[in-house]
Amino acid sequence: MKVTLVRHATLLLETSVGRILVDPMLRPAGSSPPIENTPNPRPNPLVELPLAAEEVIDGVDLCIVTHLHRDHFDDLVPLDVPILTQPESADELRARGHTNVTTEHPKIAMTRGRHGRGEISRAMGAVSGWVVDDVYIAGDTILCDEVHEAIERHAPRVKIVNGGGARFLQGEPIVMTAAEVAQLAGTVVVVHLEAINHCLEPRSAYRGAIVPSDGEVLDL
Repeated sequence: MKVTLVRHATLLLETSVGRILVDPMLRPAGSSPPIENTPNPRPNPLVELPLAAEEVIDGVDLCIVTHLHRDHFDDLVPLDVPILTQPESADELRARGHTNVTTEHPKIAMTRGRHGRGEISRAMGAVSGWVVDDVYIAGDTILCDEVHEAIERHAPRVKIVNGGGARFLQGEPIVMTAAEVAQLAGTVVVVHLEAINHCLEPRSAYRGAIVPSDGEVLDL
């Protein structure tokens, strides 16, 4: 599989089931306000796309949406592009006009995670991960039982995880930190870095993992 990190958690995958776009956040840098109640109050995204949004969307056979937070989906995907998402997000996507939304795929498995701990996790809502061609895309989750269960069940040869230690002014991180990523065995790719104002840990914190630059293509 070839994986392109576009920016943040937006990925392009060349897979056995076609060209897949994951969690498209395609708007220009600085076009949105900072995520509220977080450190580093700078407009989002912090950096520009490494290629035009039209190039990212071109030729996409399927779009996977792990959840509907604005840093993972921003409605720039054409309404007729097939979308695979978690059950909790499907009705909202249909309400926005997307005409081909499903929650199941015969060759792609959904996994679960926790977007934080305790009350923060409940407030953040449901999140999903997905396994494509033995590559586990964990989504917005801390290291938790659901992640360990997904790894044990699917035995992925590569794990793509969302790092950055994103957090609010109160409470613990809501995605994986460098310390949590270091506990994962095997080949680990870390994305979700240096593009949104509440992601505080830089790429340099993730030693021992593969940490691509925006626009970089990995042959996995």
